[in-house]
Amino acid sequence: MGALEELSTAVAKVAKSASPAIVGVGGRWHRGSGVIVAENRVLTNAHNTHGDEAGVVFADGRKALGKVLGVDVDGDLAVIEVDTAGAKAIPWADAKAAPVVGSVVFAVASAPSGGARVTVGTVSGLERSFRGPGGRAIGGSLEHTAPLAPGSSGSAVVDATGNLVALNTQRVGDGFYLAIPADESLRARIEALARGESPARPKLGIAVAPSNVARHMRRAVGLPDRSGVLVRGVEEGSPADEAGIRDGDLIVSAGGAPVEDPDQLHEALVKAGPGKLDFGLVRGAEDLTVKVDLGVGGKPN
Repeated sequence: MGALEELSTAVAKVAKSASPAIVGVGGRWHRGSGVIVAENRVLTNAHNTHGDEAGVVFADGRKALGKVLGVDVDGDLAVIEVDTAGAKAIPWADAKAAPVVGSVVFAVASAPSGGARVTVGTVSGLERSFRGPGGRAIGGSLEHTAPLAPGSSGSAVVDATGNLVALNTQRVGDGFYLAIPADESLRARIEALARGESPARPKLGIAVAPSNVARHMRRAVGLPDRSGVLVRGVEEGSPADEAGIRDGDLIVSAGGAPVEDPDQLHEALVKAGPGKLDFGLVRGAEDLTVKVDLGVGGKPN
């Protein structure tokens, strides 16, 4: 059997095994894909859900209205409860056989006309990052080249046996796509979302400006250049407000680690978890340190 025949056989095998677990999610104007991961449970991207309910279209054409159990906006994940009517959940790939750069993978997404669309590509990168709907950088992503049409976010990346390798999220350029690996961490997040538990991520309660804006504003008032994140607003009653952080402060470190951009600030918050964290600030020409209690009041910002 030649290479093309082998590839054709592999695509057909994947389509037969994985397609029944792939669903369409959303309405007419917000259509995405999802994956049946357990009885009456569908996993999709957070940006495919809008409100407490979501329409689900199964591979056999059946339509049902599901309840959104939990949404992780920053992580771009959501779990929907819906009657799967006996449709089998997709099997997960063996964690010991995680894909490497060059591994052949298949993308299985819901097609607008019904059924599934199967494409093939290779893993082109590991540990990539992308921004979720909330603007936070999401690391640890798998990059692949299996083509995805509009409506494919929330679909499955599978191996040659149809086992789940990752959940598709977004395009990063012509011919390159990112997906969240199907590992033990994802399993735990799915279980938490199914229980209605939102991720507990520490929040400062500030609005920030890009680094280039911070440099421009300091130069405009005759202050020396400093790398950092410029505070452009502080929410009343937030952890930042309680600690004395002010509009116009430049955050230059968190927990002893340098902070040069918002992604580094978010990373420091995630690593710190709930509790107290020291922040290095520049206020005008003065350097100072404040201790922020990340469990103090305020809405998440």
